[in-house]
Amino acid sequence: MLVSSVETGSLSAAARRMRIPVATLTRNINDLETLVGTKLLVRTTRKLTPTEAGVDYIAAAKQILEQVDEQERRAAGEFQTPRGELVVTTPVQAARLRVLKVIDQFLTAYPEIRIRLVQSDRNVDLIDAHADVAIRIGRLRDSSLVAARVGTLRVVVVASPGLLEKFGTPETPHDLQNYPCVVFDSPYLSPWRFRNPGMEETFTIAEIPRLLVSSPDAAVDAAIDGVGATLLLEHDVQAAVNSGKLRYILQSYEVEPIPVHLVYLSRNLMPAKLRHFIDFALPRLREELASFGRIP
Repeated sequence: MLVSSVETGSLSAAARRMRIPVATLTRNINDLETLVGTKLLVRTTRKLTPTEAGVDYIAAAKQILEQVDEQERRAAGEFQTPRGELVVTTPVQAARLRVLKVIDQFLTAYPEIRIRLVQSDRNVDLIDAHADVAIRIGRLRDSSLVAARVGTLRVVVVASPGLLEKFGTPETPHDLQNYPCVVFDSPYLSPWRFRNPGMEETFTIAEIPRLLVSSPDAAVDAAIDGVGATLLLEHDVQAAVNSGKLRYILQSYEVEPIPVHLVYLSRNLMPAKLRHFIDFALPRLREELASFGRIP
C-alpha cells in the first residue's frame, strides 16, 4: 500500500488501484509508520512525498516485493512454462509501426501469455512500472539493463514539394532558423542536431517552430499540408516519402543513425514468458528494421 501510494502520487489513487477504501489504506500506512517508529510520507492536499527515512524504506520495500513476486511466479510455473502477464513498454510510434505486429504474432504462438503494452515516448523505468522488457530508441544510459540491439533509424528532415517550391530548398541546417518548421517535441529528437559532412562533431540549431506538436503523426500531417519542414525518425515519414508527399532534404548533414534496443532487467533466473518473448521478438524486430538506418 505504501509503495502503491508513492507510485500513483496520492492515497486516493493508490486505493483505486488496489480497489480498497481510502480509509483502509490510510489506516494501514499509519499503522506501518507506528510500527517502524517514524514518518514515511509527508501528506498535503496537493502532494505526497516520502520523508528521508521513507525514501530508503520504500526502495527496500520495492526490492522485497519484487523478490516475492518472482517467487510466486516460480511457484506458479512461469519459470518452466511460458504463461502469465508480460509487461512491454515501447515508444508510441514504434509500437504502431513495428512492435505491435510482432506482439500479435507472439500472442498467437503463446496462447497462455497475456501482454500489457505500455506506450510512452518517455523512457519508462522498468522497476517502477513493473515492466519486463522495453524497446528503447536512443543511446542507453542505464548500465543495469541487459540490451540487445535490433537496428538503427535515421534522423531525417523532410518537407512537402509545395513548401520547397514556395520557400526554396534549405542548403544548410542554419537555413532552417528562418524557415517554417514543424517541431515534434521528443526526448530523443530535441534539440535538432546535425553533423557537417565528413566530420564527427555535431551541432544543434535553435529552430523556431511555426507549429509544435506532441506526436510524429501530427508532424507528418502538418508537413504534408505545407505548414513547415520537420525533423523525424525515418520510419515516421517512410510512407509519405514513398508516395511523393514529402521529400528528404539536408541528407548530407544527418547525424549517425539512432540505435534501437530491446532491454530488460538482468535476472539470475528469467521467467519462461520473458525468455520466449526475447527469443521470438529479437529476430523479427531486426528484420522489421533491416531496411532502415542507412545514410545515402
